[in-house]
Amino acid sequence: MTTKLLAGDLQFPEGPIAMPDGSIVLVEIKRGSLSRVWGDGKHEVIADLGGGPNGAAIGPDGACYVCNDGGFEWHQLGDLTIPGGKPANYSGGRIERVDLKTGKVDVLYTHVNGNPLIGPNDIVFDKEGGFWFTDHGKHDDRIQYRGGLYYGKIDGSFVKEVAFPVLSANGVGLSPDEKTVYVADTYSARLFAFDITAPGEVTPPTGPGGPGRYVGAAPGHTFFDSLAVDAEGNICVATILNGGITTFSPDGSSITHTPLDDLLVTNICFGGKDLKTAFITLSSTGRLISMDWPTAGLPLNFLNK
Repeated sequence: MTTKLLAGDLQFPEGPIAMPDGSIVLVEIKRGSLSRVWGDGKHEVIADLGGGPNGAAIGPDGACYVCNDGGFEWHQLGDLTIPGGKPANYSGGRIERVDLKTGKVDVLYTHVNGNPLIGPNDIVFDKEGGFWFTDHGKHDDRIQYRGGLYYGKIDGSFVKEVAFPVLSANGVGLSPDEKTVYVADTYSARLFAFDITAPGEVTPPTGPGGPGRYVGAAPGHTFFDSLAVDAEGNICVATILNGGITTFSPDGSSITHTPLDDLLVTNICFGGKDLKTAFITLSSTGRLISMDWPTAGLPLNFLNK
């Protein structure tokens, strides 16, 4: 498939959102910003967030809600930018609200049930106006902080831990009927599904092996990052090391891989005419690209409808 370069000088881009005006709102994790890329390659900073802004989504009030992981150590491998563990200036995990018109930033949540958020990562809104999000955790020298799945409301009144631990929870997305929430686990390169019974509620584990229902895994030595769901219910998972997009059918019976030329392919979203353009972040080389996609993306609540 042919790709088009939209921007090539970004500082570890992630969390793309295809906006109705044709721009792409995304985070630059290394810069610590929420930014906007225009069709001519020009990009601008909407808000300086500090830490490590990661996933982003538009809420029912039109604001952008950001998972901030508190920051990474950064390493250069030749021309590639690679994130590491918890930095000396780690500022703590949090969920932030950004007013896209003014750039004003409000912190909604830093703790859940008295436990600190460590590395909030990806976020998706349901039709009720609440949001599912993952905490990826962090590693600090010999210590690994575990991740999980969470649910919150935009007014700062309610946040809960839905499933813990999910060792290195990363991408999160909803099925078209919103009866399932999917979570991609980074280090196991496995995709899990949770059956939703109510907003912020899932069925309990039915056996050993941790929470969630196993959907499938990527072959070979690879890791998973964020994800998006298409209109047919397929789950498109950004894949690192074996860089590209790994697409799962809902039952895991079909798995395909679309290779791309970056070690760290971190996210995908859909936009354009009929939602058949994929916008993908190639983070180690600081690029945002677009490409035609064989299936339409799933319309996102409060954005594409």
